Amino acid sequence: MLKIAWSPIFAHPLPLGHRFPMEKYQLLPEQLMYEGTATEANFFAPELVEERWIVNTHESEYWEKLRTLSLSKSEIRKTGFPLSSELVSREVHIMAGSIQAAIYAIDYGIGMNIAGGTHHAFTNRGEGFCLLNDLAITANYLLENKLAKKVLIIDLDVHQGNGTAEIFQETPEVFTFSMHGKANYPMHKEKSDLDVELDDGMKDFEYLKLLDENLNQVLKTFTPDFILYQSGVDILETDKLGRLSVSIQGLRTRDNMVLDLAKEMQIPIMCCMGGGYSPQIKDIIEGHAQVYRLAQDIFF
Repeated sequence: MLKIAWSPIFAHPLPLGHRFPMEKYQLLPEQLMYEGTATEANFFAPELVEERWIVNTHESEYWEKLRTLSLSKSEIRKTGFPLSSELVSREVHIMAGSIQAAIYAIDYGIGMNIAGGTHHAFTNRGEGFCLLNDLAITANYLLENKLAKKVLIIDLDVHQGNGTAEIFQETPEVFTFSMHGKANYPMHKEKSDLDVELDDGMKDFEYLKLLDENLNQVLKTFTPDFILYQSGVDILETDKLGRLSVSIQGLRTRDNMVLDLAKEMQIPIMCCMGGGYSPQIKDIIEGHAQVYRLAQDIFF
C-alpha cells in the first residue's frame, strides 16, 4: 500500500499575501482523495523522532537557537518565514514524515511525503523556506541504522539543493544530484556531486534528454540502494519563479522516468514535494498530484 506522510500542521498559517503557497498542503491530500488516488488508509501522521537525528545533521547550536526561537532577525529573514514555535513544530513533523515514509519505502518500494524537500537548509542555518533539511536527516538516518549503504538524492526542484550539497560535501555514501536553473536562486551555488545547470526557457525535449542521460549515468556509476527524490514542480512553464518552459506533460514524464527506474532497478524511493509557485494554485496541485498517480500505477 502507498503510504503518505501528512499532518494538518503542514499547512501552517502565514501572513496574508505571503508568497509561499502553504495552502497546497491541505488541498493536495484533499484532491488525491477526491479523485480516488488515495484514501484515508494511505495517509499516516508522522510520529516525532528523537532530537538526536536533528543534531546528527544540523549543528547543535543552530538547532538550539531554532528550538528556543533565538534566531537573529537576519537569520529569520533568510528563512522567508515568520519564526514561531508552531513553525518549528511543523518542520520537525515534516522531517519525521520523510524518515517514516522512507521506512515504508523499504517494505512497499515507495513512500511519500505531502511536504518536505527542504533542500535549502544547511548544517548551521535555514534559507529559502527551509529550516531543517529533511532529505539530509533522512539520508543520515538510513545510513546510521544500516537501512541503506549508498543513498542517491535526486533533486529536480528548479532551485539548486544548496543546503543538501553543503551537508554532504564529504560523505561518499551520499550522492547529491541537482538539476536546476543556472541563473535562478540561489545565486551562489554549492557544489553537488553532480550539478546540471539549465538555461532559462528550457523546454520539455532538452530537459528530459538531460535528465535521461545524467540520471542513468549516476545510477550506473554510483549504484545506490536507496533514492530520496525531491520532485519540485517549479520547473513548470506556469511557475512565476521557475524561469523554465516545461509543460505539465513534461513534468509527468520526468516523474515517470524517476519512479520507473527506481521500480525497474528495485531501489526503494522516498518522494517529497519540494517547491511550486504557479500563480494558479490548481496548477501547483495538478503538478504535485500526478506523481502520486504515477506511484500508484507503477508500484501497486
